[in-house]
Amino acid sequence: MDAVPQWGLFEIELTSHQDYEDPFQDVTVTVGFTSPAGRTRTVEAFWDGGRTWRARFNPDGPGRWAWASTCSSATNAGLQGRAGTFSCDPPPAKGPPLRRHGPVHVAEDGRHFAHADGTAFFWLADTAWNGPLRARPDQWQTYLAARKKQGFSAIQFVSTQWRGADGKTLGQVAFDVAEGRIAHFNPEFFARLDPYVRAINEHGLLAAPVILWACTKDDPGQTLSDEQAIRFARYLVARWGGYEVVWLLGGDGDYTGPSAARWRKIGRAVFADRHDRPATMHYCGQKSFTDEFRSESWFDFMGYQSGHGVSEAELRWLVQGPPATEWRDEPVKPSVNLEPNYEAMPAYGSGEMLGAYEVRRAVCWSLLVMPPAGVTYGCNPIWIWPPKGKGKAIGHGTIDKAGLTPEWSEGLKLPGGEQMGHVRAFFEALEWTRLRPSPELLAEQPGLDDPSRFIAAARTVERREAALYLPRGGEMALADIRGFRTIRWFNPRTGKWSGSKTVQPRLQAPDEQDWLVRIEA
Repeated sequence: MDAVPQWGLFEIELTSHQDYEDPFQDVTVTVGFTSPAGRTRTVEAFWDGGRTWRARFNPDGPGRWAWASTCSSATNAGLQGRAGTFSCDPPPAKGPPLRRHGPVHVAEDGRHFAHADGTAFFWLADTAWNGPLRARPDQWQTYLAARKKQGFSAIQFVSTQWRGADGKTLGQVAFDVAEGRIAHFNPEFFARLDPYVRAINEHGLLAAPVILWACTKDDPGQTLSDEQAIRFARYLVARWGGYEVVWLLGGDGDYTGPSAARWRKIGRAVFADRHDRPATMHYCGQKSFTDEFRSESWFDFMGYQSGHGVSEAELRWLVQGPPATEWRDEPVKPSVNLEPNYEAMPAYGSGEMLGAYEVRRAVCWSLLVMPPAGVTYGCNPIWIWPPKGKGKAIGHGTIDKAGLTPEWSEGLKLPGGEQMGHVRAFFEALEWTRLRPSPELLAEQPGLDDPSRFIAAARTVERREAALYLPRGGEMALADIRGFRTIRWFNPRTGKWSGSKTVQPRLQAPDEQDWLVRIEA
């Protein structure tokens, strides 16, 4: 009898007894998995080319499991009425957290993520949008090993051709679109991507694919009809749902106003009968991110984008706008800035090159102006992933304003990527899941007149700890230090802590650079 560990991947291969003109559109195969306790979960199988269908499943408890298949073409004995059993062993005592602690989901408090066994999960993602599409296998392994070493915990990427990587640069497309309908669906496109997604998990990282990029009229999220968008999204959920993933259903789109109803319809249909992995939408820059989807049962967390601007209005949107205010709305959900300032990218408007400082600032603000669940990093060489040496970002003319983007490996050397691990280390040294924004800790807020000087402040519910971020050093005036005794400064550029000192109502930062602060009872 086949055996897999709890939360591991069990895969079934089914062989059709006949050919179909359009297997992607014409046939639906499902497999029901029954636990030792008699509970049945059903997943959709996916067509993998020729006469082959596969079903992927993660058993969530040890013991003997049984499975049975059903096909919309009931006379096809190769797909209909197949059955079998397998054994599920306890999870391993050693290995990556995703293997030991189980899949990631929203924690009970609705403010952060946790593994199946309750262990907290800190979201620190990288936007490798084009990585699986363009990277060679050896390059992908090098990249993942580096990001794991730097402290990242998730990888965001695009799963089909899009304006950032068209069929010409990829050598093939996932499918063609004719009048909103998928034509010439290409399962080989996804068979090539499977090892890239598995590799993310094998490095102990969470995979966060965008199912339907939706920024421009040529992206799949806009070219496909509602029904075809649902059909494809369900296919991808069937194909990759057995991996450790978080779904970004839409990518870089404006889902406000009239388009919201369409995406609610898609989300409900896609996750109606398989919602065992968190899902959200990846919004375009600086759009309010609550009203359209907050009450949707499939919409698990708020994924917003503060974007790549550094003007006064753009900074103020992050520190005083929707991210800083709407986290209180009901029902509560984790909030993650899925695309803040990118390192080595020209800023909107001014064209100034964004560096590690702008990245750190956006990241630290994002983690303290709302209850921290995590944050995402990005840089031009990684997300663009020029195929050979330097290259251009397809469909993103202004991004190459400063010239050709360096090759992907140069992105691993940028200081901001290394510093993201420092920021994560700072938060994980605290009771970070208990932090809540607390602007009342400050007697003076220099960011009211100048948002570039905005001091973000948070404390734990029980007032055991407080955390603050000063973007430009200087003096900090505290209004309420009751119960707090000591303070330590943390350098996000180096990951080094200062010695512990007695907290005072007025405090002076070590210098005029940016600093994180930990205050303890």
